[in-house]
Amino acid sequence: MRWENLTVESDSGPADAALFGADAVTTRTFDSPEFRGITFHEIRARSIINRVPGASRMPFEWTVNPYRGCTHACVYCFARRTHSYLDLDTGLGFDSQIVVKVNAPELLRRQLGSRRWLGEHIAMGTNVDCYQRAEGRYRLMPGILTTLRDHANPFSILTKGTLILRDLDLLVQASQVTDVGVSVSVGFTDPDLWRTVEPGTPAPERRLDVVRTLAEHGIGCGVLMAPVLPFLSDHPDRLRATVRAIAASGATSVTPLVLHLRPGAREWYMAWLGHHHPHLVRRYERLYAEGAYAPKWYQRRITRQVHELAQEYGIGPSGGGMPRRITEPVENDAAAPDPVQLTLL
Repeated sequence: MRWENLTVESDSGPADAALFGADAVTTRTFDSPEFRGITFHEIRARSIINRVPGASRMPFEWTVNPYRGCTHACVYCFARRTHSYLDLDTGLGFDSQIVVKVNAPELLRRQLGSRRWLGEHIAMGTNVDCYQRAEGRYRLMPGILTTLRDHANPFSILTKGTLILRDLDLLVQASQVTDVGVSVSVGFTDPDLWRTVEPGTPAPERRLDVVRTLAEHGIGCGVLMAPVLPFLSDHPDRLRATVRAIAASGATSVTPLVLHLRPGAREWYMAWLGHHHPHLVRRYERLYAEGAYAPKWYQRRITRQVHELAQEYGIGPSGGGMPRRITEPVENDAAAPDPVQLTLL
């Protein structure tokens, strides 16, 4: 593997300075059923706060990703391409070869304590899920959340994992001193579709239980309705069922995001589609003929339908339990992101 291609500046591609050396890698496998067939590469990273590339569409500048690769095994995951920088394949390799930055908490504490760090917002779960199954063994997030709390550093988490509830007390404590945003990803509620396209994730209803529990503890939680899968989860009845379930969970907001197919994910998703839904392959080829994103007209249609359903079911972006801080809020006059793009809060 080309470990030297993991870089200090970004978790999204190769740059100049190596994130860690090959001599810092320990490879492990475990016999327990939940980790059968999975290999963990434990590394001591040199940096844990990553700057988002300037050309990115993401509405945040800094991320923390304690893992690379993801046992959730979502066939559409856009982060699959990052495994190619390690000479690992973006299919099964992404699902089963997991890089673990075992020193993430101590490294974050050192970096947040630096005079150069200005206390900016940190987003987590934006590349791979920080609450995937590996977190149950390595327990990196409690140390990370404790550090963010101790430094009153604002942060957000996007997850499909129910393991986040293990750290509920830390989230509540952090929300008392800084902005804490949590979003749960639920693109659809159809059980048959979930089992084949997101085989390593908790069921959608269990994820919505996370939203409900967080709301009960005063932490507003939005739902990223992602991805909406063309011709599979975009029928009006399915959109309605999903939004209705999201509303019943007490979500503060719902943000739809249509499937996008970047290199790495595109090949793996299309292979899955050909196996499970071969009659849709040509339709996808036409819909995504211009690149990774579905046409704007299609994205706008889905966004309009979801927003209308959200209004019908009483979901809005300003519900109770939104993130809090102990100091006076700073007015933010930045333009709101395009509603069809990824937002965490």
